[in-house]
Amino acid sequence: MTSLEEIAAGVRAGSLDPAELVEQALARADETAALNAVVHLDAEGARKAAAGHDRSGPLAGVPVLVKEIVEVEGLPYRCGSAAMDDVARRDADVVRRLRAAGAIIIGLSFSHEFAYGCTGTSNRVGPCRNPHDPARMTGGSSSGAAVAVAAGVVPLAIGTDTAGSVRIPAALCGVVGFKPSYGTLSADGVFPLSQSLDHVGVLTPTVADAAYALAALAGLRLDARATAPRLGVVTNREYLEATPEVSAAWSAALDGLAAAGAVLVDVQLPDWADSFRTAADIQGPEAVANHAGRSTEHYQPDVRQRLREAAQVSPEEYDAARARATAITAELNELFASVDAVLMPTVLTTAPLITAADTEDSALAVRAQLLRNTRLANLTRHPAVSLPIPADGLPVGLQVIAASNDKAAAVAGWIEGQR
Repeated sequence: MTSLEEIAAGVRAGSLDPAELVEQALARADETAALNAVVHLDAEGARKAAAGHDRSGPLAGVPVLVKEIVEVEGLPYRCGSAAMDDVARRDADVVRRLRAAGAIIIGLSFSHEFAYGCTGTSNRVGPCRNPHDPARMTGGSSSGAAVAVAAGVVPLAIGTDTAGSVRIPAALCGVVGFKPSYGTLSADGVFPLSQSLDHVGVLTPTVADAAYALAALAGLRLDARATAPRLGVVTNREYLEATPEVSAAWSAALDGLAAAGAVLVDVQLPDWADSFRTAADIQGPEAVANHAGRSTEHYQPDVRQRLREAAQVSPEEYDAARARATAITAELNELFASVDAVLMPTVLTTAPLITAADTEDSALAVRAQLLRNTRLANLTRHPAVSLPIPADGLPVGLQVIAASNDKAAAVAGWIEGQR
């Protein structure tokens, strides 16, 4: 597998041709079109960018897909919704950074409508499909980004994450999803779900690639290598109520890390129910405000339902949640004084069947399994990485939450190096 750093170095040296890289990505996008990962392919724009490429930058010539809730000037801006039919009039901040780093945007990737869902089943073009089994969910909301990386369309995709939307599809599709700390990548030009919780992140084949991409886009110095870390293993019951497949992969991963020299210590995270409700009570009112004045008639049914539920959160509950978030963040910061990172399964199940979203009851059960472990890091704004771990059958993700981007990259990189 050729890394992002190697691709860019080859383009700068002249041994790789940006035009050929673009053609390969466009061809692979066509081959995998049935997965619904790419909702708009900008072949003309990508070819023009490749022809005029100056062969410079840390992401020189790297083909990239951008989540469709992110503005890319001149491309459709629909956010996965039949209720929108706009064209972006500017580049979002992260898109400007991509271009400045030398990346070539080939199109837009699938998002669960308005990024308000974790299954990847609700979009104007139908569900996104898992490359490991097209009958199964991708997770969401950065569904197409994960699928495109897993299917070999692009080596880098941009996603957003408000309650797990980078990490959930990364786990279900078997790639790396890195949600950096809040504000590392600006959300300017991204359709907001919840401004207090929205993060912009990256999806890549490896932790090393994710760290390299974030360093290139945010001007960071990240090294996805480290010595054997001290790792906090979550013991809260709610974070471990996984299916047998996930539980087996989780236990085997811990055994492997201990054998490789990591120090594993049991840790108790802030109360799960309190943290989950606090995040929901912040997200809900902000989502309602972001959709105020818009007709929801043509929204997907599940998104309409989420907005109806969110409207029940009172202003007093919202204010209390903001205050409680500060206290929960302080609790987690105190924990990070004794460990390099905290580990837990990213999601509690392997990819469910798409048909599990057909009824409200089954969809609620699926959402509970997918969202349970990812919301905390959005609430506290800490960086979190999902990386694949060995499993029988469908992919399983391991989540690393740390105090800083460099610590998250180092620990996740060390874990990746033990496979």
